[in-house]
Amino acid sequence: MQKWRQRSVLDLYNLLLSTFLFMSPWLFARANGTAATIDLRTSGAAIAVISLAAMVAFAEWEEWANLFLGIWLMVSPWVLDFAHTTAMHLGTLVGFTVAFLAALELFLEYDATHPDSPPSRAQD
Repeated sequence: MQKWRQRSVLDLYNLLLSTFLFMSPWLFARANGTAATIDLRTSGAAIAVISLAAMVAFAEWEEWANLFLGIWLMVSPWVLDFAHTTAMHLGTLVGFTVAFLAALELFLEYDATHPDSPPSRAQD
């Protein structure tokens, strides 16, 4: 059995968020349009697949992909024209959280692989 990385819990959180995102068109059926439904379901499925892959075999590109998908979820209501809907609020909230967790994991991974680099200090 493979040993879990300490930061795999962040991928688990992303997996839970993506499951909620994938199911949200059914939960909020009245408030969502076709573009919003397709966007939330495909983004949720993509984040779920990437998060599962990161839990099984970590690669840095998976976190970059989740970061990109989180940012996409934040801007997609305006790109796909479903702004000012429940889907917009849900997508931007989940997108921000997914992007934050991916950026946090990228930072923690960088920090773990570069322990000798001194912290930068402002010159006085």
